[in-house]
Amino acid sequence: MLKEFSLSGSTALVTGGGRGIGRAIALTLAEAGADVAIAARTLSQVEEVASEIRALNRRSLALKTDVTDSLSVNEMVSYTTDRLGKIDILVNVAGISGSASLDSFSDEAWSRIIETNLSGPFYCCRAVAGQMLEHRSGRIINVSSTSGAKATAGGSAYSASKAGLNMLTKVLAAEFAPYNVCVNGIGPGWFETDMTRSFLETPEQRTQVESIIPMGRLTSLRDLGLLAVYLASSASSWMTGQVIYLDGGETAVFL
Repeated sequence: MLKEFSLSGSTALVTGGGRGIGRAIALTLAEAGADVAIAARTLSQVEEVASEIRALNRRSLALKTDVTDSLSVNEMVSYTTDRLGKIDILVNVAGISGSASLDSFSDEAWSRIIETNLSGPFYCCRAVAGQMLEHRSGRIINVSSTSGAKATAGGSAYSASKAGLNMLTKVLAAEFAPYNVCVNGIGPGWFETDMTRSFLETPEQRTQVESIIPMGRLTSLRDLGLLAVYLASSASSWMTGQVIYLDGGETAVFL
């Protein structure tokens, strides 16, 4: 491995790390040498991922956390710092989706999506910022979506939350740049996860999805993990405030 891509000696905290994108990123960061704390609302899921990370001879913590609760987030960061010594890398993956026409979107559904997808990353960034700024070093990666850049009917809350996360990424990048803390985003396109599986159940549905991707295919979650390693490493030391769309060319065509 090129030394610039090594995460040896670093500690990462990944929210939403019990499955799908979060799990893939957590495992790939560990492969690159990082110790990784994984947080989610379902403890059994993160415990399983933590065991996989320990099998790679890396330290790991499994944390039950609700990112919509700022006190829970503060406790997560404090416990991770106490047990692992520091947090060099924060990856905000925890998120939920939801789709409905405007006239049928309840207050509760709107608030749940905005609080999880936008307020949650805000709380997490705020909780780790103090130590990163003090150490004048750190990486924050916010996992957004192509939906943050393009409109889809029925996606008012989800698209708004991800567009807001994109701007939060840029604002924090500008705020933290003098302290050598890089803040970037990843905008995944179509990946097969628990969140998207219902849209890919039949061959016809899969063909329809693949038809809007210029490369004509889906790819593996590991690709997201590898991009996260780059953004977490010293190889990306001059990149900040960017949202990188990993989508097979979808946003290149539709934006």
